[in-house]
Amino acid sequence: MTPRTVRETVDGPAGSIECALDRPEAAPLGLAVVCHPHPQFGGTFDNKVVQTIARACLGLGWASVRFNFRGVGASQGTWDEGRGEVDDALAVIAAWRARPEFAIAPLVLAGFSFGGYVAVTAANRLDAAAKPRRLVLVGPSTEKQQVGDVPADTLVIQGESDDVVPLAATLAWARPQNLPVIVFPGVGHFFHGQLALLKRVIVRELRDLDAV
Repeated sequence: MTPRTVRETVDGPAGSIECALDRPEAAPLGLAVVCHPHPQFGGTFDNKVVQTIARACLGLGWASVRFNFRGVGASQGTWDEGRGEVDDALAVIAAWRARPEFAIAPLVLAGFSFGGYVAVTAANRLDAAAKPRRLVLVGPSTEKQQVGDVPADTLVIQGESDDVVPLAATLAWARPQNLPVIVFPGVGHFFHGQLALLKRVIVRELRDLDAV
């Protein structure tokens, strides 16, 4: 993502998990973990939306960790229909929180598309004291996966013309929770031509994190 990106592996339930860490120049305000889209459709931690989310968090002074699900890139294991991928996310969170620098640091947990489903499911499995300070979901997979309920301050961003996850599906998921959804008019699933705007909106919506 940047010349300063550090790639390393952490232990996971199916073997090693490949991670990419980006750090701010000053001491990080917290840790952001970003989950990538569906691995069977080309999703990796180098996906442009995933990198955009990570850049937004980095710009706010948070260290950001992207990781490849099992069987993707240098991560060991094979596709596990979402179950093992949630376990991978939890393993990454645990591995980075085991480091003294991040042991008590606040967490942002984010995901794009299938990664949004993973982020929500992982967040709901964390103990109360370990819950993320904020969830960030971009085009979450609300039609093909059973995405759980989320906190009221969850940031949800969706393209109006998304042909992978219909806007109607995300609104149907959000409506019973009275959850606001930020809609980008005329934008598709991968936010082509709108990544800079996506970054600005995430930064704007998360600016208060260091004041909480």
